[in-house]
Amino acid sequence: MLDKRFIEQLLNKALDSAADFAEVFIEEKKQSSIVMQSSTIEQAVNQDVFGVGIRVAKGHHSVYGYTNSKHPDDLLKLTQDLSESFTGERVRETIKLGQLKTGTAHAIKKMPDTIDMADKATLVRRANQAARAFDDAIKQVSVSYMDYVQNVWVASSEDIYTHDQRVRTRLGIYSVASDGKDMQSGFNGPGGHYGFEFYHTFDVEAAAQEASRTAVTMLKADECPSGVMPVVIDNGFGGVIFHEACGHSLEATSVAKNASVFSGKQGEQIANPIVTAIDDGTIENAWGSANFDDEGRPQQKRVLIKEGVLQTYMVDYLNGKRMNAASTGSGRRESYKYAPTSRMSNTYIDNGESTFDEIIQATPYGLYAKKMGGGSVNPSTGDFNFAVMEAYMIRDGKISEPVKGATLIGTGKDALKKIDMVGDNLLRAQGMCGSVSGSIPTDVGQPTLRVSSMTVGGRKGGQA
Repeated sequence: MLDKRFIEQLLNKALDSAADFAEVFIEEKKQSSIVMQSSTIEQAVNQDVFGVGIRVAKGHHSVYGYTNSKHPDDLLKLTQDLSESFTGERVRETIKLGQLKTGTAHAIKKMPDTIDMADKATLVRRANQAARAFDDAIKQVSVSYMDYVQNVWVASSEDIYTHDQRVRTRLGIYSVASDGKDMQSGFNGPGGHYGFEFYHTFDVEAAAQEASRTAVTMLKADECPSGVMPVVIDNGFGGVIFHEACGHSLEATSVAKNASVFSGKQGEQIANPIVTAIDDGTIENAWGSANFDDEGRPQQKRVLIKEGVLQTYMVDYLNGKRMNAASTGSGRRESYKYAPTSRMSNTYIDNGESTFDEIIQATPYGLYAKKMGGGSVNPSTGDFNFAVMEAYMIRDGKISEPVKGATLIGTGKDALKKIDMVGDNLLRAQGMCGSVSGSIPTDVGQPTLRVSSMTVGGRKGGQA
């Protein structure tokens, strides 16, 4: 951590020119990771990270630089170089920082940097053994473990001086099943804003077996038929479609530049009235939660869509200036190496009134997407193409045979309007989200919901 008076010196050095905004971001991080392949630990690493990022801006234009150095001369030189990007006389008065504000939410019981690596490796071995023991068809298993304790200080010319400690851990299990002719995979990756106590909140063996269950089920599946049909998307990671196809289009990163399909749509009906969507960075111990965003502003619960009407966007400070809008505490970044921009935290579609059974029973024919895989999205249009990791046909209001190779194709704005049933079984799942400010932890989520009509890609032509 840098001395408060020196941080003030950096801010004032940055504002020696015509710049009207300056920010100092300081990061100290202890992290560990373990990777097991073929029942052998191939990587076990502990790392200490330190860095300082400095951002200087005038109006809508900004410059950013970073360094690993703690030496005052290096930091002052970096700051001066950035400041000189804006020629002219000083426009800001001398900056004096107030009292440091420290976040207190998201209590941790067992700090992961106090846990021996041997205990973490035991956890990995348990998951590996359980995944392999599920079925003889399981031929490959990869298990990854990660944790970190990240301390972040943010000081800026906007009367901000905060400290936040983020403690996160995650276990990822990837299983591959094969019958000698075909190979199918399954994945499960629970995580949270927790310490090592997280692994006492669920059954590690059951989590590993779930990845293998998906792989084995899909190995026995027939090819998915293609066509336009109703699609029931299950809760939890099913929310990745809203996150990618709609969530990114509600970030000021694209909205402020009119590069989003939802630019200028605030107050308009953009979804079925049964849809309410939320981005909430305050959920206790959630994977994407924090006390403050990476611009030092308090995290918030943001109701993005209420009963189908667009309420607000996710806004960071500089893009907010472009939009003449206040920050919503949505400025995030991977590390000191990145300037922040507007990003999601824990984003989900809220509960509706239908039960899971009611949704299935109300669907004479369609696809049940139980687990989503990866995909691609064009943020400016919302066009998406997502693979389904685990899927089943729905016939006569009942879940029928498993099918493989399914893809969901459409646009976010159309899918929002075609959601005609929303369940009451909200669940969130963990993922990593990549954008211009790096890769950050985010929760996605939703209850089970039905899209009345969606293009399904598969290797079988027509209804089967």
